[in-house]
This record gives sequence, C-alpha cells and structure tokens, in this order.
Amino acid sequence: MEPLVAAMFETPLIVDMLPDYAALNAQLAEAIRARRAQDPAGISRSNRLGWHSDTAMASWGGPAIRPLLERAVANANAQTIDIRPAGATPFGWQAEAWANVTGRGASNQLHCHVGAFWAAVYYVDDGYGGSADAALGGELVLEDPRMPAILSEDPNLRLHARPDDPLPEPEQHIRPRSGQLLMIPGWLRHGVRPYLGDGQRISIAINLTAIRPMA
Repeated sequence: MEPLVAAMFETPLIVDMLPDYAALNAQLAEAIRARRAQDPAGISRSNRLGWHSDTAMASWGGPAIRPLLERAVANANAQTIDIRPAGATPFGWQAEAWANVTGRGASNQLHCHVGAFWAAVYYVDDGYGGSADAALGGELVLEDPRMPAILSEDPNLRLHARPDDPLPEPEQHIRPRSGQLLMIPGWLRHGVRPYLGDGQRISIAINLTAIRPMA
C-alpha cells in the first residue's frame, strides 16, 4: 500500500474576473485620475515611486466602486466560515479601498494588511497594453506564510506535498490582467515586482474587516 500524503494548512487565493469590466474600468479610471489631480502627492505605504491614494475610495470612487466592493464581499462570504454557535450575532464586512497608479520602475515592497481578514486587488488597467512580454515585469508576489523558517534548514530543499503539484517555491508570481480581482487572507505577505512597461498600471486595493454589531 502506498503511503498517503495529505496537504495541510493551505492558503486560499481567490481569482475572479468581473463581467463586463471594460465599461466599469473606464469609470473607475476616470475617478482615480480625477482624485490624483486633486492630490498629486498621495500617500506613502508599501509603494515605491508609484502614486497611492488615500484610503477613502469607497466614498469618492463614484457609482462604479459599488459593484466591485459587492463582488469582493460576495467572494468573501462564499469563502469564509463562521464557527460561532447558531444564534450568535452575525458578522458583516467593513470595506476600505484605495487606488494605486504605477509607472515605469514602480513597485510595492512585501507587506501584509494587519487587521483585515481579506485583502484584495483589482486591476483597472494592467499596464501591458495586450503584450505578453514577460520582460514588462509588474507581477504580484505572494510569499509562503511559513517563510523564512521553511528555508532555514537547507535553502535548496523543497517539500513535495502532492504528486500533482509543481515544484513549490517560497514565492509565487502572478501576472495581472485588466478586470481581474484577486483576494488573499490579510495576513499573507505580498508585494509587486518592478513594472517596466511604458504605460501606467491602475489598480484598486481593498481591505475587508469582519465586524459584529453590538448586542
């Protein structure tokens, strides 16, 4: 009998495409450009060289932000289990959103969203202009949450959890697509490799925090 190998403690990644995203993205891009014109300095968080808006986009994003937030909440509801006893006060989601505009050479350092149960990013414009050239960079980086401990014994060894899995690496890189919504646990460290295209990437980050009304 062959030994059973089970994968444990897996980390979810939600990959979603918004339907009819082209019209929605045009409205979102217009709202983001208008906000950037009002506040060209923005704020500095994990971004390097790019523009980062304030975190009140849920208020100033206009009607187009609502379908995006609703889609993120629907995904969160489908992938979240509340283990409190039946009859307990139900929880809801508090959404916070902000915009990023990334030009050539800009990136985001590795970070996590402390306090958020889910963190999401939506791509209004991936900045690739339809090109599949890998040299344009700008991939989303997801770091194995077991880092750096998993490489402390021997950095050249990898765990083979499942026969059908590719070689596991401590980082996974995802090439964004316009209209794509990606969601991860808020505690998962992530960043963005330098974008080397000549266009501009426009994205929206979302934090979903679980809240329960007072009894």
